[in-house]
Amino acid sequence: MSTPADDRLIVALDVPTALDGLQMANAIGDAVSFYKIGLGMLTGGGLALANELKQDFGKRIFLDMKLFDIGATVEHAVRGIARYDLDFLTVHGDPYVVRAAKEGASGKDLKILAVTILTSLDRDDLDGALIRPGDIAEIVTARAARAFEAGADGVIASPNEAALIRALPEAEGKLIVTPGVRPAGADAGDQKRIATPASAIANGADHIVVGRPIHTAQDPRAAAQAIVAELNA
Repeated sequence: MSTPADDRLIVALDVPTALDGLQMANAIGDAVSFYKIGLGMLTGGGLALANELKQDFGKRIFLDMKLFDIGATVEHAVRGIARYDLDFLTVHGDPYVVRAAKEGASGKDLKILAVTILTSLDRDDLDGALIRPGDIAEIVTARAARAFEAGADGVIASPNEAALIRALPEAEGKLIVTPGVRPAGADAGDQKRIATPASAIANGADHIVVGRPIHTAQDPRAAAQAIVAELNA
């Protein structure tokens, strides 16, 4: 009898279509129990894949939409998504967006995760977007605290800020999910604030998100198993 997959590892299915995603999930098999489906696959059948993996294969699903709009629109969108009985959904961490999303998810088990600062951004990017001056870690931590106060079930933050967020009084009982995770020796890709799986968990993350190092591997199943082994080392 195989051991249950470690759901601390979330595999990002950053592939073009639902068929590609299903083939990847089949290749990984029971080594992974949690998948992320993002905005890039929305027009390629992402919601259908999310529903199939959840209902037919019993996988947990993180829908990474990063919703950002007026409150009424966010609430309406989340209410529709919540009908799929998925597990995690991302919205931007502005308090009014978080409150609207929580209202839309009312009565469902869907966890609302707030995006603080995207892990692909650095200080130059924030300056270009007219985000207030200051250290990124301090801004991320402040945004996380406000999102928690608005009702967020958790936050998305880089591994570099996970320890600071975990230390917040507002973070008690909340989730921290970290993208920007690369196994030791892997290419950083488009991420600027990264860490290894083990260090992300040690810093206070509940889940790590890994995509490219798994789905570009010659053996995706073995790559996923190696990351789980690194988590447990």
